[in-house]
Amino acid sequence: MRVLLIGSGGREHALAWALAASPLMEKLFVAPGNPGIAPLAELVPIGMEDIAALVTFAQENAIDLVIPGPEAPLVAGITDAMEAAGIECCGPTAAAAQLEGSKAFTKDIAEAAGVPTARWERFIDAGEAHDFISRRSPPIVVKADGLASGKGVVVAQTMAEADDAIDRFIPHGPIVIEECLVGEEVSLFALCDGANAVFLGTARDHKRVGDGDTGPNTGGMGAISPVPGFDPAPAMDRIIRPVLAEMASRDMPFRGILYAGLMLTEDGASLIEFNVRFGDPECQVLMARLQSDLLPALLAACQGELDNFDLRFRPEAACGVVMAARGYPNAPESGSVIAGLDHAAAVPGAMVFHAGTAWRGEQVVASGGRVLTLVGTGLDAETARQAAYAAVAAVQWPEGFNRSDIGL
Repeated sequence: MRVLLIGSGGREHALAWALAASPLMEKLFVAPGNPGIAPLAELVPIGMEDIAALVTFAQENAIDLVIPGPEAPLVAGITDAMEAAGIECCGPTAAAAQLEGSKAFTKDIAEAAGVPTARWERFIDAGEAHDFISRRSPPIVVKADGLASGKGVVVAQTMAEADDAIDRFIPHGPIVIEECLVGEEVSLFALCDGANAVFLGTARDHKRVGDGDTGPNTGGMGAISPVPGFDPAPAMDRIIRPVLAEMASRDMPFRGILYAGLMLTEDGASLIEFNVRFGDPECQVLMARLQSDLLPALLAACQGELDNFDLRFRPEAACGVVMAARGYPNAPESGSVIAGLDHAAAVPGAMVFHAGTAWRGEQVVASGGRVLTLVGTGLDAETARQAAYAAVAAVQWPEGFNRSDIGL
């Protein structure tokens, strides 16, 4: 098969690594990719949101399957455009991608499907939002309704924090205010074909920038997989499959990766939000454990043929640690040289996935906020964690930083 993977982050590096190993792979293209992906695929200098150029490239290069990595092109309708051109695309249509593109849409779907979720209200007026929270007690969750690259959620511990979040988010569009659920968070992934859902693993990510879950939220500073002690079967039956049925009943069947952010409360799993693609850095730890061939599974999701599919994972645990550029998540510094990547990759049980990197001559330099994900695998979570941090220690990058408590 000839495959076009879209994206340039650590998620896409992990996907390229998994896809390149498939015996079905004839040629892998990645647009635009990054230096870490270059040994695995042919990089294509097309922006991930330039849908017209991506469709033209797919047509001219006889692409059999397109795999969008990030959410923005999915919400913008890349699946619709590829399907109109007669090209298979593993991702939801723009209508179905509203499950990530709009928090309020997701809440409507969840309530119609009988899925447990936090009580909520949607606001377009700042005054009404401030008045609403004045009658509540913190903690209060304030969310931007649209896409925000993982940074559009504030769990306000004080009224002042909630008021500030309203004032920051609402100039950019509607917001959702909801009750704060208490418990442990789990990310559950499913591969869907519109009618059927296949379990695709669990992970737990660490969103806040600092050790001990301190500081602002980020796109993710690390992740572990699987989540110890969590049985995914009830959540598949009570959350994923009812939502698939509700989406199909609205004539917008969901195909692709459905990522459910769950809170494990005293009353069971409750839905926090949906994403319509793999998470980053969750994808890195999931791909490190995936034993099955990913490529035919993604094609089967496009073609509605997952009813007899099964995906298998290695019994090992995986731990991923993100190395970010100094200043992240506010104003990351770019251009610093990164060395020692070969030494990190040589650590037993370790893998190096690039995200915000670029070439400067023959040197790899930082070009984004989250720059690398170092993944360790092992027979148990602690062994995986040790491998990941051994790889981190091998990287020579004084301008980078990472959390020291991923997986604890």
